Amino acid sequence: MMQRWWTLEDVPVQWGPTAVTIGKFNAIHVGHNEILRQLVELSEHRGLQPTVITFDRHPSKLLAPDKTPADILSITDRLNILEQQHISAAIVLPFTPELASLSPRGFVTDVLLGKLHAQAVLVGHDFRFGKGASGDVTTLTELGKELGFDVVLIDDVAPENGVRASSSLIREHMATGDVAGAARLLGRFPRVSGEVVHGFKRGRELGFPTANMSQESVGLIPADGVYAGWFMDEGHRYACAISVGTNPTFEGVTQRTIEAFLLDQKIDLYGHQVSIDFVDHIRGMVAFDGLDALIAQMNKDVLRTREVLGLDS
Repeated sequence: MMQRWWTLEDVPVQWGPTAVTIGKFNAIHVGHNEILRQLVELSEHRGLQPTVITFDRHPSKLLAPDKTPADILSITDRLNILEQQHISAAIVLPFTPELASLSPRGFVTDVLLGKLHAQAVLVGHDFRFGKGASGDVTTLTELGKELGFDVVLIDDVAPENGVRASSSLIREHMATGDVAGAARLLGRFPRVSGEVVHGFKRGRELGFPTANMSQESVGLIPADGVYAGWFMDEGHRYACAISVGTNPTFEGVTQRTIEAFLLDQKIDLYGHQVSIDFVDHIRGMVAFDGLDALIAQMNKDVLRTREVLGLDS
C-alpha cells in the first residue's frame, strides 16, 4: 500500500533512500505515466523507494488565481492512480507562500535531501522549481553534482501526431466534447468524482431516472452533450448514458449539470460519493420540440450507449 503524507512533518525520519519525481500531476497523462514507469524501474534497480512529490492545489491558485485551470483529477483520484503505478509513497505538499518562497537550493536541501534522502530525481525537460520558477533542469543537475544525487531527464511522450501529451491539450479535447481524444492522452477515461444529490427529478418523470452530480464535483467536465460512460459506486461499475448541460428543452435551467442514467439498474444513490468515466461522445445538447421527441431521442441515446460500451441491446 502506498504511503500518503500531507506535510513534510509526516515523512518518517528513516524514509529512503529514494528516487523522486516532482510535479502537479493534475492529469497524470501518458507522459506522466512514462516518468512514473521509469521511476519505479530505476528504484527497483538501485534499491530505492519510488516517491512522488505533488501539491494540494495548482500553484497558480496562489501565484495567479485568475489564471488557474480547472482540475482534471481530484486529489483522491490522483493518489489512487499513483498507487496503481506501484509508487511507494506520495507527499502532497501544501502549496503555501513559505513553500513558494524557497530558493531552488532551499527546496533541494530542505525537501529532496533533508526529508526524502533522494539519490535520484526524475523530471521532464520543462521542469521548473524554486522561488519564481527560477530553477530549471540545469540548476537541478548542477545541484545534483554538488550535493550527491543523480538527475534523470525523461523525454516527452507524443501520442497525437507528434504532439506532446499535456494537460492543456487534454482540456482542449474536453472543451469540444472529444472525450475519446482526451482518453488517448490520459491513458484512461476522463473522470468526474463527487456526491450524488437531488435534482429536478425530470428524468424520473420521463422514465429515465438519473443520478445528479453535485456542483462541487471535481474533474474536468466536457462540453455540453450526451456521452456513453461508466458509473462507479462502492466498487461496482455500471454502464450509463450521461447528460452534461442545462437541459435546453426545459425553461429556466441555467446551471450546468451532470446527470447519469444507469442502464438496467434501480439503485438509491443519494449521498453516495461516486465517479463517472466518460467513454465517448454520443451527440450534442439540443432543445427538442416537446417531450415525446425528447423521450424518443433518449431511447436512441441508450441504444447508442450500449453499442459504444459493447453491451447487448
